[in-house]
Amino acid sequence: MSASNRIVMCEPTELYNILQQQATIYPCLSDPNYLLLLDARQTNEYNESHILTSKKAPRSENGDFLVPYDAELECKMYVIVVDNNTSLLQEKGPALKCAKLLAEMGSRNPVKILRGGYEEFSALYPFLRTHKIIYMPQELDELKPYPVEVLPGRLYLGTSEQVNRAAVRKDLKVKAIIHTSDDTGELESTLAAGIELKHIPFLDDDDADMYSKFAESCEFIGNYVKDAKSVLVCSDHGLSRSVTIVLVYLMHHYKWPLKDAFKHLQGCKWNIRPRRNFIQQLSKWEMELFDETVTDITDTIY
Repeated sequence: MSASNRIVMCEPTELYNILQQQATIYPCLSDPNYLLLLDARQTNEYNESHILTSKKAPRSENGDFLVPYDAELECKMYVIVVDNNTSLLQEKGPALKCAKLLAEMGSRNPVKILRGGYEEFSALYPFLRTHKIIYMPQELDELKPYPVEVLPGRLYLGTSEQVNRAAVRKDLKVKAIIHTSDDTGELESTLAAGIELKHIPFLDDDDADMYSKFAESCEFIGNYVKDAKSVLVCSDHGLSRSVTIVLVYLMHHYKWPLKDAFKHLQGCKWNIRPRRNFIQQLSKWEMELFDETVTDITDTIY
Protein backbone atom coordinates (compact mmCIF):
# COMPACT_ATOMS: atom_id res chain seq x y z
CA MET A 1 0.00 0.00 0.00
CA SER A 2 1.41 3.40 -0.98
CA ALA A 3 2.11 6.05 1.65
CA SER A 4 -0.68 8.27 0.32
CA ASN A 5 -3.18 5.49 0.92
CA ARG A 6 -2.09 5.31 4.55
CA ILE A 7 -2.98 8.92 5.31
CA VAL A 8 -6.44 9.87 6.57
CA MET A 9 -8.14 12.92 8.02
CA CYS A 10 -8.78 13.26 11.75
CA GLU A 11 -11.74 15.30 12.92
CA PRO A 12 -11.16 17.78 15.78
CA THR A 13 -13.56 15.88 18.05
CA GLU A 14 -11.60 12.67 17.39
CA LEU A 15 -8.32 14.24 18.49
CA TYR A 16 -10.05 15.78 21.50
CA ASN A 17 -11.26 12.34 22.58
CA ILE A 18 -7.88 10.72 21.91
CA LEU A 19 -6.37 13.24 24.33
CA GLN A 20 -8.96 12.40 27.01
CA GLN A 21 -8.76 8.59 27.19
CA GLN A 22 -7.97 7.00 30.54
CA ALA A 23 -7.69 3.21 30.69
CA THR A 24 -6.20 2.95 34.21
CA ILE A 25 -5.62 5.42 37.02
CA TYR A 26 -3.26 7.16 34.58
CA PRO A 27 -4.24 8.95 31.37
CA CYS A 28 -3.40 7.17 28.13
CA LEU A 29 -1.14 10.11 27.26
CA SER A 30 1.32 8.82 29.87
CA ASP A 31 1.90 5.69 27.75
CA PRO A 32 4.88 6.40 25.44
CA ASN A 33 3.42 4.05 22.80
CA TYR A 34 0.04 5.78 22.71
CA LEU A 35 0.29 9.03 20.71
CA LEU A 36 2.79 10.90 18.58
CA LEU A 37 1.27 14.34 17.93
CA LEU A 38 3.48 16.40 15.60
CA ASP A 39 3.09 20.10 14.83
CA ALA A 40 4.26 20.85 11.27
CA ARG A 41 3.90 24.62 11.55
CA GLN A 42 6.80 27.06 11.65
CA THR A 43 8.86 27.21 14.85
CA ASN A 44 7.64 30.67 15.84
CA GLU A 45 4.01 29.54 15.48
CA TYR A 46 4.63 26.43 17.56
CA ASN A 47 6.43 28.43 20.25
CA GLU A 48 3.56 30.91 20.45
CA SER A 49 1.12 28.11 21.36
CA HIS A 50 0.33 24.54 20.40
CA ILE A 51 -1.88 21.60 21.35
CA LEU A 52 -1.22 19.92 24.66
CA THR A 53 1.60 17.31 24.43
CA SER A 54 2.33 18.06 20.75
CA LYS A 55 5.93 18.14 19.57
CA LYS A 56 7.51 20.31 16.91
CA ALA A 57 8.05 18.30 13.73
CA PRO A 58 11.82 18.44 13.10
CA ARG A 59 13.23 19.67 9.79
CA SER A 60 16.58 19.48 8.07
CA GLU A 61 18.66 22.56 7.29
CA ASN A 62 16.99 22.83 3.88
CA GLY A 63 13.51 22.61 5.37
CA ASP A 64 12.63 18.97 4.69
CA PHE A 65 10.76 17.12 7.41
CA LEU A 66 12.62 14.52 9.47
CA VAL A 67 11.37 11.65 11.60
CA PRO A 68 11.86 12.52 15.29
CA TYR A 69 14.78 10.51 16.70
CA ASP A 70 12.57 8.91 19.39
CA ALA A 71 9.44 8.48 17.22
CA GLU A 72 9.28 4.64 17.30
CA LEU A 73 6.58 4.83 14.62
CA GLU A 74 6.04 1.07 14.56
CA CYS A 75 4.93 1.18 18.21
CA LYS A 76 2.58 4.17 18.22
CA MET A 77 -1.17 3.61 18.38
CA TYR A 78 -1.78 7.07 16.94
CA VAL A 79 0.39 9.29 14.75
CA ILE A 80 -1.28 12.66 14.09
CA VAL A 81 0.09 15.68 12.24
CA VAL A 82 -1.12 19.26 12.70
CA ASP A 83 -0.51 22.33 10.57
CA ASN A 84 -2.35 25.64 10.42
CA ASN A 85 -5.56 24.82 8.57
CA THR A 86 -5.40 21.84 6.17
CA SER A 87 -8.94 20.57 5.56
CA LEU A 88 -8.51 18.17 2.63
CA LEU A 89 -5.95 15.54 1.73
CA GLN A 90 -5.63 17.22 -1.65
CA GLU A 91 -4.20 20.36 -0.05
CA LYS A 92 -0.43 20.14 -0.45
CA GLY A 93 0.51 21.79 2.82
CA PRO A 94 3.15 20.96 5.44
CA ALA A 95 0.90 18.46 7.23
CA LEU A 96 0.63 16.27 4.14
CA LYS A 97 4.40 16.40 3.49
CA CYS A 98 5.14 15.41 7.06
CA ALA A 99 2.46 12.70 7.08
CA LYS A 100 3.80 11.12 3.88
CA LEU A 101 7.25 10.85 5.42
CA LEU A 102 5.89 9.19 8.56
CA ALA A 103 3.80 6.75 6.52
CA GLU A 104 6.79 5.86 4.34
CA MET A 105 9.04 5.37 7.36
CA GLY A 106 6.88 2.69 8.95
CA SER A 107 4.01 4.08 10.98
CA ARG A 108 2.14 1.06 12.32
CA ASN A 109 -1.28 2.61 11.70
CA PRO A 110 -2.50 5.15 9.13
CA VAL A 111 -1.12 8.62 9.78
CA LYS A 112 -3.84 11.15 10.57
CA ILE A 113 -3.95 14.82 9.55
CA LEU A 114 -6.03 17.08 11.79
CA ARG A 115 -8.86 18.58 9.75
CA GLY A 116 -8.88 22.36 10.06
CA GLY A 117 -5.46 22.27 11.68
CA TYR A 118 -4.42 24.19 14.74
CA GLU A 119 -6.64 27.13 13.86
CA GLU A 120 -9.88 25.18 14.08
CA PHE A 121 -8.85 22.97 16.99
CA SER A 122 -7.65 25.85 19.14
CA ALA A 123 -10.86 27.76 18.43
CA LEU A 124 -12.97 24.77 19.52
CA TYR A 125 -10.80 23.77 22.49
CA PRO A 126 -8.82 26.83 23.64
CA PHE A 127 -8.25 25.18 27.03
CA LEU A 128 -6.03 22.56 25.32
CA ARG A 129 -3.58 25.19 24.06
CA THR A 130 -0.25 25.45 25.83
CA HIS A 131 3.27 26.90 25.66
CA LYS A 132 4.77 23.88 27.41
CA ILE A 133 7.23 21.96 25.25
CA ILE A 134 8.72 19.21 27.43
CA TYR A 135 6.69 16.89 29.66
CA MET A 136 8.35 14.72 32.27
CA PRO A 137 6.78 11.25 32.80
CA GLN A 138 5.38 12.28 36.17
CA GLU A 139 3.72 15.33 34.60
CA LEU A 140 2.01 13.11 32.01
CA ASP A 141 0.85 10.78 34.79
CA GLU A 142 -0.74 13.74 36.56
CA LEU A 143 -2.68 15.12 33.59
CA LYS A 144 -6.40 15.24 34.32
CA PRO A 145 -8.52 14.21 31.31
CA TYR A 146 -11.75 15.98 30.47
CA PRO A 147 -15.05 14.20 29.78
CA VAL A 148 -15.22 12.69 26.30
CA GLU A 149 -17.22 14.47 23.61
CA VAL A 150 -20.14 12.41 22.28
CA LEU A 151 -21.82 15.11 20.18
CA PRO A 152 -19.43 17.98 19.37
CA GLY A 153 -20.06 20.88 21.71
CA ARG A 154 -23.36 19.40 22.89
CA LEU A 155 -23.09 16.11 24.79
CA TYR A 156 -20.30 14.89 27.07
CA LEU A 157 -19.73 11.72 29.10
CA GLY A 158 -17.65 11.89 32.26
CA THR A 159 -16.98 10.91 35.82
CA SER A 160 -18.02 12.38 39.15
CA GLU A 161 -14.48 13.67 39.66
CA GLN A 162 -14.57 15.51 36.34
CA VAL A 163 -17.97 17.10 36.87
CA ASN A 164 -16.81 18.38 40.26
CA ARG A 165 -14.02 20.38 38.61
CA ALA A 166 -15.24 23.94 38.01
CA ALA A 167 -12.73 24.35 35.17
CA VAL A 168 -14.29 21.42 33.29
CA ARG A 169 -17.77 22.89 33.56
CA LYS A 170 -16.49 26.30 32.45
CA ASP A 171 -14.30 25.09 29.59
CA LEU A 172 -17.00 22.82 28.13
CA LYS A 173 -19.66 25.52 28.65
CA VAL A 174 -21.83 23.01 30.50
CA LYS A 175 -25.41 24.18 30.95
CA ALA A 176 -26.93 20.97 32.33
CA ILE A 177 -25.74 17.89 34.21
CA ILE A 178 -27.30 14.47 34.64
CA HIS A 179 -25.71 12.80 37.65
CA THR A 180 -26.55 9.09 37.95
CA SER A 181 -24.50 8.19 41.03
CA ASP A 182 -26.04 7.83 44.48
CA ASP A 183 -24.43 10.93 45.91
CA THR A 184 -23.64 14.25 44.23
CA GLY A 185 -21.44 15.35 47.13
CA GLU A 186 -21.04 19.12 47.21
CA LEU A 187 -21.71 19.53 43.49
CA GLU A 188 -25.06 21.28 43.80
CA SER A 189 -23.72 23.90 46.20
CA THR A 190 -20.74 24.69 43.94
CA LEU A 191 -22.58 24.99 40.62
CA ALA A 192 -22.54 28.39 38.98
CA ALA A 193 -25.81 30.09 38.14
CA GLY A 194 -27.28 28.89 34.86
CA ILE A 195 -26.34 25.21 35.24
CA GLU A 196 -29.21 22.82 35.87
CA LEU A 197 -28.50 19.63 37.81
CA LYS A 198 -30.73 16.61 37.33
CA HIS A 199 -29.91 13.93 39.88
CA ILE A 200 -31.20 10.50 38.86
CA PRO A 201 -29.56 8.15 41.37
CA PHE A 202 -29.15 4.48 40.47
CA LEU A 203 -27.29 1.72 42.23
CA ASP A 204 -24.68 0.18 39.98
CA ASP A 205 -26.03 -3.32 40.46
CA ASP A 206 -28.05 -5.98 38.67
CA ASP A 207 -31.33 -4.93 40.28
CA ALA A 208 -31.29 -1.27 39.27
CA ASP A 209 -34.25 -0.14 37.15
CA MET A 210 -32.96 2.51 34.78
CA TYR A 211 -35.58 1.88 32.12
CA SER A 212 -38.23 3.87 33.99
CA LYS A 213 -36.07 7.00 33.62
CA PHE A 214 -35.11 6.58 29.95
CA ALA A 215 -37.79 8.80 28.44
CA GLU A 216 -37.33 11.48 31.10
CA SER A 217 -33.58 11.54 30.53
CA CYS A 218 -34.00 11.83 26.75
CA GLU A 219 -36.34 14.77 27.14
CA PHE A 220 -33.96 16.53 29.54
CA ILE A 221 -30.93 16.12 27.28
CA GLY A 222 -32.90 16.92 24.13
CA ASN A 223 -34.20 20.22 25.50
CA TYR A 224 -30.63 21.48 25.83
CA VAL A 225 -29.14 19.90 22.72
CA LYS A 226 -31.81 21.38 20.45
CA ASP A 227 -30.92 24.82 21.79
CA ALA A 228 -27.21 24.21 21.09
CA LYS A 229 -26.35 23.99 24.78
CA SER A 230 -24.02 21.40 26.26
CA VAL A 231 -25.01 18.60 28.64
CA LEU A 232 -22.66 16.48 30.74
CA VAL A 233 -23.80 13.00 31.82
CA CYS A 234 -21.75 11.48 34.62
CA SER A 235 -21.46 8.63 37.10
CA ASP A 236 -18.72 7.51 39.49
CA HIS A 237 -16.43 6.11 36.79
CA GLY A 238 -18.26 7.04 33.57
CA LEU A 239 -18.41 3.41 32.47
CA SER A 240 -21.87 2.00 33.12
CA ARG A 241 -24.78 4.06 34.44
CA SER A 242 -23.90 7.30 32.63
CA VAL A 243 -23.03 5.29 29.51
CA THR A 244 -26.50 3.75 29.58
CA ILE A 245 -28.18 7.16 29.68
CA VAL A 246 -26.06 8.44 26.79
CA LEU A 247 -26.86 5.34 24.72
CA VAL A 248 -30.55 5.87 25.39
CA TYR A 249 -30.33 9.41 24.02
CA LEU A 250 -28.33 8.44 20.94
CA MET A 251 -30.84 5.71 20.08
CA HIS A 252 -33.74 8.13 20.54
CA HIS A 253 -32.17 11.14 18.80
CA TYR A 254 -30.67 9.40 15.77
CA LYS A 255 -33.11 6.49 15.60
CA TRP A 256 -30.11 4.22 15.90
CA PRO A 257 -30.39 0.58 16.98
CA LEU A 258 -28.42 -0.26 20.08
CA LYS A 259 -25.49 -1.74 18.14
CA ASP A 260 -24.96 1.51 16.19
CA ALA A 261 -25.27 3.72 19.27
CA PHE A 262 -22.83 1.47 21.12
CA LYS A 263 -20.33 1.58 18.25
CA HIS A 264 -20.44 5.37 18.15
CA LEU A 265 -20.00 5.75 21.90
CA GLN A 266 -17.21 3.19 22.02
CA GLY A 267 -15.43 5.28 19.41
CA CYS A 268 -15.61 8.22 21.83
CA LYS A 269 -14.67 6.32 25.00
CA TRP A 270 -13.01 2.95 24.55
CA ASN A 271 -13.61 1.33 27.92
CA ILE A 272 -17.37 1.74 28.30
CA ARG A 273 -18.92 -1.31 29.92
CA PRO A 274 -22.55 -1.01 31.02
CA ARG A 275 -23.83 -3.86 33.19
CA ARG A 276 -25.54 -6.73 31.45
CA ASN A 277 -28.77 -5.73 33.21
CA PHE A 278 -28.54 -2.25 31.67
CA ILE A 279 -27.86 -3.73 28.22
CA GLN A 280 -31.03 -5.79 28.59
CA GLN A 281 -32.96 -2.63 29.46
CA LEU A 282 -31.47 -0.91 26.41
CA SER A 283 -32.65 -3.83 24.30
CA LYS A 284 -36.12 -3.25 25.69
CA TRP A 285 -35.77 0.44 24.73
CA GLU A 286 -34.78 -0.62 21.23
CA MET A 287 -37.98 -2.66 21.00
CA GLU A 288 -39.99 0.38 22.09
CA LEU A 289 -38.35 2.55 19.43
CA PHE A 290 -38.44 0.11 16.50
CA ASP A 291 -41.16 -2.40 17.39
CA GLU A 292 -38.58 -5.13 16.93
CA THR A 293 -35.26 -6.34 18.31
CA VAL A 294 -32.51 -5.23 15.95
CA THR A 295 -29.43 -5.89 18.09
CA ASP A 296 -28.42 -9.34 19.25
CA ILE A 297 -27.06 -8.38 22.67
CA THR A 298 -25.57 -11.82 23.22
CA ASP A 299 -23.33 -11.42 20.22
CA THR A 300 -22.67 -7.82 19.19
CA ILE A 301 -22.15 -5.75 22.33
CA TYR A 302 -19.34 -7.44 24.28
